[in-house]
Amino acid sequence: MTFPFLVLAGLLLAPAVYSHLRAASALMVIADMPRSALSDFDANPVLEQVTSFASGTQMRTARLYLPVGIANPAPVVVVHGVHHFGMEEPRLRRFARALASHGFLVMTPQVDELADYNVEEHSAVVIGDAVKDLVERSGAPKVGLLGLSFAGGMSLIAAADPTVQKHLDCVVAIGAHDDLGRVLQFFNTNEAVAPDGRVLKMKAHEYGALVTAYSHASSFFAPEDVPQARLTLRTLLWENVRGAHAEAAKLSPAGQARMEQLFAHDTKSLVADAERGLAAVQPELDAASPHYYLSRVHTPVYLLHGAGDNVVPPTETLWLQQDLPAGVAQGVLISRAIGHVEVGGSSWIDQWRLIHWMAAMMDGLDAGPAR
Repeated sequence: MTFPFLVLAGLLLAPAVYSHLRAASALMVIADMPRSALSDFDANPVLEQVTSFASGTQMRTARLYLPVGIANPAPVVVVHGVHHFGMEEPRLRRFARALASHGFLVMTPQVDELADYNVEEHSAVVIGDAVKDLVERSGAPKVGLLGLSFAGGMSLIAAADPTVQKHLDCVVAIGAHDDLGRVLQFFNTNEAVAPDGRVLKMKAHEYGALVTAYSHASSFFAPEDVPQARLTLRTLLWENVRGAHAEAAKLSPAGQARMEQLFAHDTKSLVADAERGLAAVQPELDAASPHYYLSRVHTPVYLLHGAGDNVVPPTETLWLQQDLPAGVAQGVLISRAIGHVEVGGSSWIDQWRLIHWMAAMMDGLDAGPAR
C-alpha cells in the first residue's frame, strides 16, 4: 500500500495538479456550492476590512479581503460590474473571498458610475487609481487586475494608461465588452457579429434595454419627464417593481405610456429612439470602448466569457482577442459552464475546461515579479 500512497502524494504535490485543485476549490465557492473537502482544499480563513482610496479629489470606498496566515499575498484588484450593489454584490463578494482564501490580497473598489448603471470613461480612471493604491498599500511592485462584465472592458481601458500598466502583472476580463456601441446595438437587434462575419442570433436580456433607457433617458422621454423617468427606471433596475409603478404614476401621460411599454417588456418599441439616442452620443460610447485602446495594452490578458451570455454577447471576447496585440492574450475561453458572470451547470468537459482556464488565470495572478 505504500507505493500507491506515495504516487498519490506526489500527484497532489505536482504543481499542475495543485493549481487545478485550487482552481476547482475557488470555482465551487464562486458558484456557492455546499462546502466539501474539495471546496476547502488549501483554503485559508479570510478577514475583511472596509477602507478608502483617493481618486482625483474624491475618496472612494473599497473592501480588502486579507488571507490569514499568508506572508506577502499576491495583490489583485477585483472590480464589480454594472449593479447597484457595487462592491456588495454577492457574486463579487464570493469571487473575492474565493481568491483571498487561496492566498491573494484582494481589493474591491466601489466604482459609483458602474453602480449607477453608467458605463463611462471615468470608471477606468477610478480603477487605475485603485491599482495604484493597492501597489502602495501592499508594497508589491505589481498587482493583478480583474474586472467582471462591463468592468472587464473598463479594466482593459485602465491598463492602456502607461502610469497604470507599469503596475500590472496581468489583467483578467470576464464577460467584458470590446465595443460599447456594438453591445447596445445587440440589445436592439438580438444579433451580434463576430470578427469573422458570423452572426450570433440570441435574445438579448431585457436588462440591457432598461440600462440603455436609464443611461440615455433624454432619448426616450420628454425633457420634463427625464428626472422622474430615471428615478422610475432606477427603482425598476433595483428590482422594486411595485415602487417603480408608484414612481411612474408621477410622469406625464405621455411618459406613463412610454414607461408602460417598458413594464410590459415591449423593448421593440424602444428601438427607434435607442438608435437615434445612441447616434447622438457615439463619441461617449467610443470613449468607453476598449477597442480604441487595446493596441496600447502589453500586459498579459486572460479572457473568459459565457457562451450563452445575453447581456454582453460572447462575440465581444472574440473582438477583444483580435484587437489585442499579438501574444498579449494568454488564455481565452468561451464556456458553456458560465452565464453572464455566474458559474452554472454544463458537461464535465466544459467544467474541466473552465477549471483549466481558472488554474492558468490564478497562476498568472501569482506569477508577477518577486514580492
